[in-house]
Amino acid sequence: MKTEAALTSTGLPGLSAWEKTTPVTFCSDWLGEHADRQRETRTRFLWSDEYLFVQFLCRYRQIYVYEGGNARRDQLWQRDVAELFIRPGTTDPGHYKEFEISPNGDWLDLDIDHGQKSILYCDLKSQVRIDAGASVWSAELAIPFCCLTDAFHPEEVWRLNLFRIEGPEPDRFYSAWSPTFTPKPNFHVPEHFGELHFKNR
Repeated sequence: MKTEAALTSTGLPGLSAWEKTTPVTFCSDWLGEHADRQRETRTRFLWSDEYLFVQFLCRYRQIYVYEGGNARRDQLWQRDVAELFIRPGTTDPGHYKEFEISPNGDWLDLDIDHGQKSILYCDLKSQVRIDAGASVWSAELAIPFCCLTDAFHPEEVWRLNLFRIEGPEPDRFYSAWSPTFTPKPNFHVPEHFGELHFKNR
């Protein structure tokens, strides 16, 4: 949904703006099986003329992160993350963007071109919170549309998928909004991306 509300000092929408949106929820693995409500992910989207805003609310069983935090980190997918894979609907299906955020604020922004990855160096904004009492961590991202497309047209239907990874091996949990159905966990399956519609309200 498009937001006209003023952004907070972080450059992100306030709570009341997010509450007006309808979330998408998932808790099953990349095969669409083994649903785990204690690892449920709830995702909301807002947009403006300049930014795509994404919110993840992540129920968790444990937190598994790198030391430090709040920095761009390659190989971030080796720890707990929420992920967004996205591309305009009219572009090459094998060329898309990947954004990852961890419970301690580390992030990663990648351009994926038929399996070849490079860092986007996107000027994104983010914030994270952990509510240990509720076993929920949350993350919000503001992604400039200029990192996603040369020209944004809100009437266009985009393609995307959403993922979570939690915990160390051998009990690592790989969940997907749109299952990829690969023999081993693999999120880079653009033919299974779902749709994103940019609604005004």
